[in-house]
Amino acid sequence: MAAWARWLLGCAGWRVAGTAPKVPRCVVVFAPHTSNWDFPLLLLARSALELRSSYLGKHTLFRPPYGWLFRALGGIPVNRSDAHHLVEQIANEFKVRDRLWLAMAPEGTRTKTDHWKSGFYRIALAAGVPVLLSYIDAGRKECGVGPLLELTGDEERDLARIREFYADKRGIHPELAGDIRFQDHRA
Repeated sequence: MAAWARWLLGCAGWRVAGTAPKVPRCVVVFAPHTSNWDFPLLLLARSALELRSSYLGKHTLFRPPYGWLFRALGGIPVNRSDAHHLVEQIANEFKVRDRLWLAMAPEGTRTKTDHWKSGFYRIALAAGVPVLLSYIDAGRKECGVGPLLELTGDEERDLARIREFYADKRGIHPELAGDIRFQDHRA
């Protein structure tokens, strides 16, 4: 499967970079998320790197006729209108599973946002797992994995490290990339 995925990416002019760390559990951040092509590219990159990851998806994606496919690809349906205790529920999943790599797009949408959603951060802290930074860089036509970060709990310090990593990564539609900061709830 890995060779086939690399071949398909190569036919489209893309390549895969990086090596997956040998950890049983982590939150995988993928960014920037600016196009409908991100999902298939990241699925191919995941296969090329021989990764097994799950992801949270809008519950409506899991309805017939394609719901079975999204589940087979590692999808976990989430009703975003009823997201109470989601961080706690997912953190508990990390505690009861021997292995769980949970991929999340912190922008939460393909449209322009002025901030990232903090769910990936809160889940990783609550579960006590590291964050693996993965990316799409349309400028270099490259998908890959970067560093594994142990979060400190100091949001600004952690976000500064994340911003530094993504500073030279460009999405397919770079003008739609979200700002790497969390929404200020103190307004």
